[in-house]
Amino acid sequence: MNAKTPARAVPGYIDSKDEQLRRLRRIEGQVRGLQKMVESDTYCIDILTQVSAATKALEAVALGLLDDHLKHCMSDLADGSETDRSQKLEEASAAIARLVRS
Repeated sequence: MNAKTPARAVPGYIDSKDEQLRRLRRIEGQVRGLQKMVESDTYCIDILTQVSAATKALEAVALGLLDDHLKHCMSDLADGSETDRSQKLEEASAAIARLVRS
């Protein structure tokens, strides 16, 4: 948790935590496979194909986390102050912008 991260008892992804962990472990395996491909001098295009697959898998995790955040962590915006609403919307917008730029 960093200084900007609010302390919450339950993260937004709690209901999909097992699925997210499965996906991340699969991605970890893909990255280890990429290392082995480079170590064994695999053809560049084959490595790039696998990099693309790993990238898409990470994007799927990110989109799932964003969806969970929007459903869970932002669901209480109506109850918060205008400052809280504004801050949470800016935070979500910045996260979306980072995803789009990556």
